[in-house]
Amino acid sequence: MKLTTVQEVLEAKVIYGNEFLDKEALNACGADLMSDVLVFTKCKTLLLTGLNNVQVIRTAEISDLVGIVFVRGKEPNETVIEAAKKDKLPLFSTKLTLYEASGVLYSHGLRGCEHKIEGGGVSIHER
Repeated sequence: MKLTTVQEVLEAKVIYGNEFLDKEALNACGADLMSDVLVFTKCKTLLLTGLNNVQVIRTAEISDLVGIVFVRGKEPNETVIEAAKKDKLPLFSTKLTLYEASGVLYSHGLRGCEHKIEGGGVSIHER
């Protein structure tokens, strides 16, 4: 899903990165624990989070995320925005909750990162 579509369907404000909205998100992850993001995300994942600090940007760097959506109307401070600019990482803010934003993106075809569990299955919440 193109980030332009993400911005439209979430009715999100672009905080930074208008010039990168043609990037493609292959899947999405909703999390406030950056350790979960490091474990469960794949390349070109869009992160939805309520966490609003520079650690989110550092995690995005390591995980090769395609963008970050701050939920519940949260907006990052200038330190976070400057860190995102260095990485050319688009930032958005939506008034939707994490649950609502995830549901909207899922209903528009953007799937989550599959999480393999012991026994070879896929956890139901990650399908």
